Amino acid sequence: MSRAMPAGHDVVFATPEGAQANCDELMVTGEGLDLWSRVPGLWRLTAVGRVLRADSAARAAHRVLLADPAWRTPILWADIKLDDFDGLLLPGGHRARGMRSYLESPLLQDVVVSAFRRDLPVGAICHGVLLAARSIDPDTGCSVLQGRTTTALTWQLERTAWQVARRTRFWDPDYYRTYREEPGQTAGYMSVQQEVTRALARPEDFRDTTDRVQASGRARDSANDARPTFGVEDGNYVSARWPGDVHTFAKTFATTL
Repeated sequence: MSRAMPAGHDVVFATPEGAQANCDELMVTGEGLDLWSRVPGLWRLTAVGRVLRADSAARAAHRVLLADPAWRTPILWADIKLDDFDGLLLPGGHRARGMRSYLESPLLQDVVVSAFRRDLPVGAICHGVLLAARSIDPDTGCSVLQGRTTTALTWQLERTAWQVARRTRFWDPDYYRTYREEPGQTAGYMSVQQEVTRALARPEDFRDTTDRVQASGRARDSANDARPTFGVEDGNYVSARWPGDVHTFAKTFATTL
């Protein structure tokens, strides 16, 4: 949001009941992602958590966001009226406890369908792309992403974080998986990448990078360095993979607006 507002855009947030949202503190502080996180007196010590948490720029932006009047006074999902807006931004996340109601909301899916029908600028990052993929246009019976090119959280990035956290956060091993595979489903079947790909016209319409630095999950972009970024633009639709793309994603979406 800090990328969009200086560009002259007003940002309006929406939540299920119109109450102020709370970010996942594990991602802000990194506390709770290490083997010793449940040991009294040691939970504030971070090692793995220091790597997996939001970087310093994101934590600074989070502090600014908490004081922003728009963040503190969101509207209800039910009150979203696209006549009042110039674009729609679909954020991401991963924890099942907070994400499933967002991804599975028929109300939000209807909003997304309407936005694509109007050809409004739509930006989606990480799991936000999954919400778009699940938004079925009743006139076509297909996802609004049918015929589009897109990226999203890749299975490589999702799997890597999951494999680390299932060992270090062993009491909550699926923290990084919003959905798990059922018996008989192949590995990654319920990952963001595979579900999004199933909604597309062709598997190759899901785009990923071949650049090792961009794919590694170890490098994140910044306000002045877009080299680690991978994103996709398809008309008024902009998509990106994960927080490591967010600066460039926000700049691109602000330009699209």
